Amino acid sequence: MKIEILGTGCPKCTTLAANADKAAKNLGVQYELCKVTQLTDIMKRGVMMTPALAINGEVKSAGKVLSEAEITTLLANAMT
Repeated sequence: MKIEILGTGCPKCTTLAANADKAAKNLGVQYELCKVTQLTDIMKRGVMMTPALAINGEVKSAGKVLSEAEITTLLANAMT
């Protein structure tokens, strides 16, 4: 599973990345956590507000920091 954090590296992006990392570890899934920091790459994905979370190439959230529980739900849904 590929988890991407789209953002410039601000504190909110860092928090989102940490929450995503914890959620994936708690689910016990194999995953790769990537950070997309180039604004042109972020905008190509249709994201206008950061931070954003993408799972397996699909943007699931933009403009807010999801909690670990919210990310756990998104990851579980992506596995089915």
